Amino acid sequence: MNVSILILTHNEAANLPACLDALTWCDDILVIDSGSTDDTVEIARQRGARILTRPFDDFAGQRNFGLEVGNFRHDWVLHLDADEIVTDAFLAALRALPDTEALDAWRVPFKTIFFGKWLEHAGMWPTYQVRLGHAQRLRFIQVGHGQREDLPPDRVGEFPEALLHYSFSHGLRRWLDKHVRYAADEAAVIADEPRQPGALKAMLFGGDGTTRRRGAKALAAGLPLFARPPARFLYVYFLRRGFIDGGPGFVYAVMLSVYEAMIALLVYESRRGANRNRVP
Repeated sequence: MNVSILILTHNEAANLPACLDALTWCDDILVIDSGSTDDTVEIARQRGARILTRPFDDFAGQRNFGLEVGNFRHDWVLHLDADEIVTDAFLAALRALPDTEALDAWRVPFKTIFFGKWLEHAGMWPTYQVRLGHAQRLRFIQVGHGQREDLPPDRVGEFPEALLHYSFSHGLRRWLDKHVRYAADEAAVIADEPRQPGALKAMLFGGDGTTRRRGAKALAAGLPLFARPPARFLYVYFLRRGFIDGGPGFVYAVMLSVYEAMIALLVYESRRGANRNRVP
């Protein structure tokens, strides 16, 4: 399969060279930049990428904008962030993929790299996102801080090889700053979200990684707010055997529990504010 590539960027001068250097095989790369103030745009231009700019609203909006106006050379588009790397194995699997009418997109697995180590257990391998799809048939919707495909499950396949995700390449401070924003988005979804029946079954027996991850997320949303941070640590470090990943696994489990604590505090604040403002 021949593909075009769409990359989202904002101040990614530190990451973009490695991302683009792994894409020399591609003849159509589009960068959607949301107002970088570093050398991101110049780096993309020097390596032959096309560039469009758009103020960031959310990930779904950025990707859909690119799909709608990108004028891609190929029918299929691989969606990347600048801190993600295409491996030789991924490229071989991509080239072997048939151009098909039976599917509109593929779920792509990710390997989270932390302190130079693949977090095989704490990173909850395999986790999936729909990142490869037909330019005309795939669109995204925003859910919490991330995007989700707007497609029925039977139109989505499962890609056999993983992208490498260097989500900590800007340092832990940047990760924490970013997740404060993500926590606000997640809290807005959870504050008024009803409990979802079948979440435990989906988490334990879901047919694919995406279903299991969404089941776990729905189950967590039904926990008492301040039970969520320790539950997240126990789940990642013990149930998912994050301890096998050594020190990086422990640190990552702690960071995810901190993220859950931020979400819980923001939901608590939201609900307290709603009760305080309610007319008696």
